[in-house]
Formats: sequence, C-alpha cells, structure tokens
Amino acid sequence: MVRVVVVDDEELVRSGFRLILQAAGDIEVVATVTGAQAVKEVGLRRPDVVLLDIRMPDVDGLTVLRQLRGTANPPVVAMLTTFDSDEYIATALRSGAAGFILKDTAPEQLAQLVRTLAAGGVVLSPKVTRTVVDGYLDSGAGSAAAEQAAALSERERAVLVLIAEGLSNTDIAGRIHVSVGTVKDHVSAILTKLGVGSRVQAALVAQRAGLLSDGGPAS
Repeated sequence: MVRVVVVDDEELVRSGFRLILQAAGDIEVVATVTGAQAVKEVGLRRPDVVLLDIRMPDVDGLTVLRQLRGTANPPVVAMLTTFDSDEYIATALRSGAAGFILKDTAPEQLAQLVRTLAAGGVVLSPKVTRTVVDGYLDSGAGSAAAEQAAALSERERAVLVLIAEGLSNTDIAGRIHVSVGTVKDHVSAILTKLGVGSRVQAALVAQRAGLLSDGGPAS
C-alpha cells in the first residue's frame, strides 16, 4: 500500500485527489492538508509520497518542499500545478522535487504516476513545455546537455533514457537484464558525469540532449 499526503489550499482539489487515489485500491491517502499543516502532518503520517501544490496563499509550496527535504528520511515529493509553464517548476526541481503533475491530469493516469513516484521513478507531465525545460537547464548544470551526454557510455545512455521514462532501478534492471546493484552503479556514474544531483535533473538533460524519441520523459 502506497501512503500519500495531498497538500493543497483548495478543499475541492484535496477531496478530488483523495477520491481518485483511494479508488485505486493499492493507494491510501493518509491526510489531505493545507500548506500550513503540511510539515507537521507529514511528520506524523510518514507517507511514501507527498503531492504538493506549488502555489498556496498560506505557505507556498517551495517553502514546504525545502522544509520536507530537510527532515530525516524525507518522502518523495511531486509538485502539483495548474500550468505547465509555471515559473516555479525549475526552482522546485532544483530543490529536490521528484517531478510535477498538472492538476488536470486524467484520473486514470494519476494512480500510476503515484506508483511511479513511490518506486523511485521520475514523473514529468507529458505537457512539459520547451520553455520549462530550457529555463531549467539554462539556469543550472546541464546547459551543454548534448556534450554531457556524449561523455556517457552506450549502456549509461540507455539507462539514462529509461530513467527519463520514469522507470525505477528495479524496473531498469529487469529491462536490461542486470542486477539492481549494477543499475545503481550506472545511475551513480550518470549523475556524476552529467554534473546533476537527481534523477529528475538527469531526465531533463536527456530531453535537452535529444535522447528521447517522443521529445519528453514519459509519465
């Protein structure tokens, strides 16, 4: 059972996400709260995944994200946003968010996105715009994405593509028929060679470098 906390300032959004996710059967929404309540409730509930609104009037999502990332054994956090061009998305990714989900994501896709997050995968909305990706990469490590990707071995590039597709280490191991330990070694080498600190950042480098046939990471 995947334990989830939904953080949003709108009660209708919180209720909607709870109904959709609870219907999945293997997901339990253990709390739905506002930004001001988030850090306390996450500490009490110990969820696997937090879905966090990026813009809230009481405490903004970026502040909550930084507070959660500073705790011991922080949960996986994905940002919720109404717009795929939200200027705060790049900052959230650099601050440790595991991706972002548009609030108008189809209900049948939402549960799978949460499962992907819980398994350690990357989640980026299919509507990620070139502006968001370019803005992220141009403002941090990875602006020379194609050159960085060229430094990877053929196997490392294959693993990078699978990371960008949202696969966990276990899924990648099954796909390329190696041990999970070997995948972890590849992932560590990829992050080091790309000069990035997370799988999400690596996935965006893969997109900018043109390694993804569909133009963006899958959810």
